[in-house]
Amino acid sequence: MSSEAAAAFEPESVRVARVVREQIVDGSREPGSRLVERDLAAELGVSRIPVRDALRTLVAEGLVTPRPRTWAVVREFSDADVDHLHEVREATDPLHFRLAATRRTPEQLAALTEAWQREDAAARAGDGPAARRAGADFHELVVEAAGNPVLLELHLVIASRVRWLLGQHRDLQAIADEHHELLDAVRDGDGEAAARLAREHLGTSRVAAQERRD
Repeated sequence: MSSEAAAAFEPESVRVARVVREQIVDGSREPGSRLVERDLAAELGVSRIPVRDALRTLVAEGLVTPRPRTWAVVREFSDADVDHLHEVREATDPLHFRLAATRRTPEQLAALTEAWQREDAAARAGDGPAARRAGADFHELVVEAAGNPVLLELHLVIASRVRWLLGQHRDLQAIADEHHELLDAVRDGDGEAAARLAREHLGTSRVAAQERRD
């Protein structure tokens, strides 16, 4: 089935969740802002039922906080929330990259390269949302390339929150450049270098997130 055909059959609740998720990650829906069923239904041209299902999905993903009855709010991440995400990434990201360097297929390497190229082009053009989305795509592709279904399953639990965290970066080109170094290590099959660069990259990410919050 083509991607266009797949999109045509996308359930309304999945589409609503995708749109609102991207708005939260991109920052166009600010933390603490209300998500009212009837308003979202009118905005996205659907009934309230798929909106309700989409909000349940986003609550489960950790991006939305439920409120009584028919509304919710965009989650406000505390400093502790951000620290906890960083702690998990510090334990898993180096492993993702180390395994990806030795297990990635030619097709996965091509997908990683394409994601980085999109990120770099968007960063050079100053397109923050596009650069951050491509950067998040890059990280998710690395998890897939690690070839460990348990790691992938664990990552899916926090994937949306990680995308939000990666959306806090402001120095788009610096992040893209570090991703290029990581891509080279994965391409070279150098697992130790990939893990080391991942740890250094996490330091950059932590500082960038703190500067954004400050």
